[in-house]
Amino acid sequence: QVQLVESGGGLVQAGGSLRLSCAASGGSFSSYHMGWFRQAPGKEREFVAAVHWTDGRPLYADSVKGRFTISRDNAKSTVYLQLNSLKPEDTAVYYCAADTRWYYSASRSINDYDYWGQGTQVTVSS
Repeated sequence: QVQLVESGGGLVQAGGSLRLSCAASGGSFSSYHMGWFRQAPGKEREFVAAVHWTDGRPLYADSVKGRFTISRDNAKSTVYLQLNSLKPEDTAVYYCAADTRWYYSASRSINDYDYWGQGTQVTVSS
């Protein structure tokens, strides 16, 4: 069983930065694609970014490309999401997730992720 624990959320002004972390335990972190999703009040959970297990290659949603950076440290079983140039519309609960389908490329689909963290709140004030 894989457990994921996010941290690093908080309240920040527009234009500011935050760094989210997601620590994994159990399973084989180094062979999982890892993703970040977010869910704003009244909206569906949406893809933010993912990182391949093979070469660390990232995927981003268009809405965050150029502002957010995903990375992973397999030695620490941790995935990070650096959030820069934050906007009020980035306000949401951010979730990390693990995709154990190592034989496929990393996915943008919620349905392809097997394990989820409890989420961390990011609030951006205008």
